[in-house]
Amino acid sequence: MGLYRDRAAAGRELARHLLHLRDSRPLVVGLAGGGVVVAAEVAAALGGSLEVMVAVPFGPPGNPDLRIGAATADGGAVVEEGLADRLGLSPADLAPVMAEAAARARRRERALRRSRGLEVGGRVVLVVDDGVAGGAPLRAVLGRVRRGQPAHLACALPVGPAATIDLIAAEVDEVVCPLQPLRFRAVADWYEEYGEVPDEVVAALLAGRSS
Repeated sequence: MGLYRDRAAAGRELARHLLHLRDSRPLVVGLAGGGVVVAAEVAAALGGSLEVMVAVPFGPPGNPDLRIGAATADGGAVVEEGLADRLGLSPADLAPVMAEAAARARRRERALRRSRGLEVGGRVVLVVDDGVAGGAPLRAVLGRVRRGQPAHLACALPVGPAATIDLIAAEVDEVVCPLQPLRFRAVADWYEEYGEVPDEVVAALLAGRSS
């Protein structure tokens, strides 16, 4: 498999590997931004409903450009423990930046969902992003969904390195990633078109969600 043309094309290709979930009419959760574009195609192909979750990356105090983890709207977070240890950072050191990231995630999610609630308990939930590198935002969202006790938690990605996919596989019931290149630098390298996806586009896709 070569490059994906764009995120919509990646979603259609990804859906071909997920048809076994079609009868369950899954809740398809896209990560805010490009993940929702991919998820919209998957939801349409599987007859599922489309939703969004937000994970906001954070860095150490005073160094926001160095990503050390990501937090979700419920306050849950994933921290790159090895990096935190090398920097000598304790959980107490990271608590303020984690709380700030969670607050930002809540604000953005409320704006995108427009107060629509999201229940995952007892459902088949498929979490989708446009790809994964280190994986902290995606793993934070997966943790949030898992805490909601879905009946089955799956994760689907167009592209990602095998080491990260193995990490994710240990945290879900099922993971699908058809493109796992041996040489991987960035998700964008595997798309012909990979621009920023504004929240207006995400909101429009959500407005056309299946019920």
